[in-house]
Amino acid sequence: MSDQLSPIKRFENFFEGFMFWSRWVQAPLYTGLIISSFFYLYKFFQELLHIINHTASFHETEMMLGILSLVDISMVMNLVVMVTIGGYSIFTSRIDVDMHDDKPLWLENLDAGQLKIKLATSLASISGVQLLKTFIDYREAVEKTSAEGIVMEIVIHMVFITSALLLAQTEKITHSYGHHGVILDHDKEEEEEH
Repeated sequence: MSDQLSPIKRFENFFEGFMFWSRWVQAPLYTGLIISSFFYLYKFFQELLHIINHTASFHETEMMLGILSLVDISMVMNLVVMVTIGGYSIFTSRIDVDMHDDKPLWLENLDAGQLKIKLATSLASISGVQLLKTFIDYREAVEKTSAEGIVMEIVIHMVFITSALLLAQTEKITHSYGHHGVILDHDKEEEEEH
């Protein structure tokens, strides 16, 4: 009789299983990001074709801005890949690519904290490219927006950098605290052996 579960315990087991299964609700989101990356790939080649067609007529500044647009698109694609693969492997299901030759280095020991740092630094980098585009074409940027708009871009960029630094510092403190505990446990074991 003790092997039989009470109705409450059976419901609890069912509910916990359902909660654990609910992580798969994220899978369609990651699928959507993969599909959207193909559209962004189309935009990349559209921009590249535009640069190729206008190379002779472009001034140096226009060429630089065009190339920075390509860099910007590639950095956003990197961000999408990190969110898709990293998010799926952390929150949905482990991706078994440990023995794969092409396994990205950033997937090594990736956890939620490290993924946040990588995303924050990617956002800061993308913001930096946008700011560089504004500085290269400063005169046109002032005509299109205002000096306040440019200052706001700088402020946004600094917020991204600050948040990335704070996340990295928080992760460092968290990991060093956990690592310190492991060292203390290891030292106690060695003392007990002697």
